[in-house]
Amino acid sequence: MRSKGANGVGRFSVELEVANYGDLTLTQRGLMPPDQVRRETIQGVVDSGATKLVLPEDVVKRLGLPLGDPVNVRYADGRKARRRGVKGVFVQLLGRDGVFTAISEPKRETALVGAIVLEDLDLLVDCVAQQVVPRDPSGATYEIE
Repeated sequence: MRSKGANGVGRFSVELEVANYGDLTLTQRGLMPPDQVRRETIQGVVDSGATKLVLPEDVVKRLGLPLGDPVNVRYADGRKARRRGVKGVFVQLLGRDGVFTAISEPKRETALVGAIVLEDLDLLVDCVAQQVVPRDPSGATYEIE
């Protein structure tokens, strides 16, 4: 998928794994068999002009992710709405992983991967090749001061 977002930034598809982090912690503690962890490999659209991770509501329900408070959202076309926040989303992308909050979107069919996930996983958007790449293939490097 290659298209231009409303802000002129390229958007493209990636495959990512999402899971219920609560399930993963139960597995780590020996309280749940690993094969019972609710997880899915889904398609996502990378948009570095977007901020948050957005998941289709159907995925949120299937994974049994805990809902957070309602949040205000603004779409690229200027529309505004209130959506439910989601907690404890484990994301794995290009061999890197993290736990994130997200926004549940009722009619969405793919995930939206925004700048927070990309930054936290130390991934860069290669606009020419229309792909996500690690800043350093040997591992994430975080700038601190």
